[in-house]
Amino acid sequence: MLLTLSTTHRPATDLGFLLHKNPARAQQVEVSTGTAHVFYPEATDERCTVALLLEVDPIALVRGKGDGEGFALGQYVNDRPYAASSLLAVALGKVFASARRGVSKERPELADTPLPLEVHLPALSCRGGAALAERFFAPLGWQVQATELPLDEQFPEWGAGRHVDLRLTGTHRVADAVNHLYVGLPVLDGAKHYWVSADEIDKLLRAGQGWLAAHPERELIAARYLAHQKRLTGTAMARLAEVDDAADLDDAVAEEPAEAPERPTPLAQLRQGAVLAALRSAGAHRVLDLGCGNGALLTALLAEPAFTEVVGVDVSTRALEVAARRLRLDRMPERQRARLTLLQSALTYTDARLAGYDAAVLMEVVEHLDPDRLPALEHAVFTAAAPATVLVTTPNVEHNVRYPALAAGGMRHRDHRFEWTRAEFAAWAQGVAGRRGYAVRFLGIGPDDPEVGPPTQLAVFTRTSAQEVAA
Repeated sequence: MLLTLSTTHRPATDLGFLLHKNPARAQQVEVSTGTAHVFYPEATDERCTVALLLEVDPIALVRGKGDGEGFALGQYVNDRPYAASSLLAVALGKVFASARRGVSKERPELADTPLPLEVHLPALSCRGGAALAERFFAPLGWQVQATELPLDEQFPEWGAGRHVDLRLTGTHRVADAVNHLYVGLPVLDGAKHYWVSADEIDKLLRAGQGWLAAHPERELIAARYLAHQKRLTGTAMARLAEVDDAADLDDAVAEEPAEAPERPTPLAQLRQGAVLAALRSAGAHRVLDLGCGNGALLTALLAEPAFTEVVGVDVSTRALEVAARRLRLDRMPERQRARLTLLQSALTYTDARLAGYDAAVLMEVVEHLDPDRLPALEHAVFTAAAPATVLVTTPNVEHNVRYPALAAGGMRHRDHRFEWTRAEFAAWAQGVAGRRGYAVRFLGIGPDDPEVGPPTQLAVFTRTSAQEVAA
């Protein structure tokens, strides 16, 4: 299996610093399925190419698998030694582990710099042909040239096989390029040579950080990467849908009209104040912050002694790490620290740890979920956890016309899956309340425009029965 990566950045030999592989010498790395060779066919200031050649050991592939598993001869006679697949992805991940993390002690500024790159895979297993390669790589900013290879050159009438000659060109960070390939090879191959378990979800999300959540084929990518295991794919999609970037990109679209004569109170601060007031009014003491992100609301909750137990919940471990740093958890007084718990959990799955609290807050969370995941969130929050009070805030899409910086039809955050009108939000909330045994009332947050309403809408759910009400 062969993969080459080239750059014309000058001096091009800086590629060796980014890949942590010296262009002056060939290297060998033992992997579970054979030997990976790294060498540089060309290394000049004008152009540098690194080659990764995986020499597959067919005996290592079947060692320990027992007798009678699959077609015995097929374990030894197949295309694996030649066509790039998940075997090469594993080798890529091991050989270029530091490059994937985007670190370089010698050239730290270059590691963050997009470079002109060219990737060539002369034989890639691609169950879906050239069209699938285009669907995967083009949205990532690559120019894709995929030529389908004949099933047998001596018999062209047999047509194309499932292999392509793939060439990618584009301007990317080396770390991003390597991660695109690390995910892309097994996805295009449509199979993995090893058992896929739940820890593969973390591998996928780490490699896909910054691009997978916004990829138009993210569901296909997750399904193929996770060997079409529905449970794992569902969990991965939920985590992608619910991930909350540590930076609040909502603020980037100027949530207050630019023409305002004086700068009003930021909408994020108004949201927080409205939520705290609703919690006080409900008499809540034990509070869940569901989708807590970087911990902005947690800080405010801990500042009020009335909230005796505060639990921050997020699907993203990275977001929880950011929250811990923001809260200075390591230096927090022990008495206050005892009031706080941070939990990693997906809000579309039942979690017994979240049951029995006075109140739960979903502040700017629901719009990050795909609409077909809302029933799962509804069950997990309103039936399984069933707090006495649930607060839900979400943007009012009608108000978007008041933001000159926001393109027509655009959303306030790149990860929003939808934004509701006031009528749509009311219909959803009233449906949830009726099905789950709650009453609901609505409040506006921010300036109430007479034509398009306030920028944010708040639903306050109050439980009226302990059991779910039949729809």
